[in-house]
Amino acid sequence: MFGDLLNRLLIPENETVSDDDARLALGALLVRIARSDGDYATVEQDQIKSVLSARYGLADATALLGKCETLEAEAPDTVRFTRAIKDAVAYEDRIGVVEDMWTIVLADGVRDKYENQLMRLVPPMVGVTDQESNAARKRVEAR
Repeated sequence: MFGDLLNRLLIPENETVSDDDARLALGALLVRIARSDGDYATVEQDQIKSVLSARYGLADATALLGKCETLEAEAPDTVRFTRAIKDAVAYEDRIGVVEDMWTIVLADGVRDKYENQLMRLVPPMVGVTDQESNAARKRVEAR
């Protein structure tokens, strides 16, 4: 099941990613960020569910999170996720995606070096500059 999805996330550039695939890609990317420090804390899982619920109008994102966790564990790289997000999310909305990422990084109160590494790599991969990512982080910290 997820093998097909992983292959679909590498579709040719002239094809589009389905909304469901983009939703799974974003969730899996958030899981990857949360797991990057080796401590996939409950507060991070709850925050991912909150982000997915708010972004997609879901009453409960528990089932979606389970699928995203499985997809993240099976994906060999992060590029599949970032490409799907870049293809499916309008440029104007990608800043919000980066804010969602920072929300996960900051959820447990600790910025780990591995989370920082991902946050230096991923925003440019979805078309967001370092300056925009830094501003997004500051907005999340101010909440």
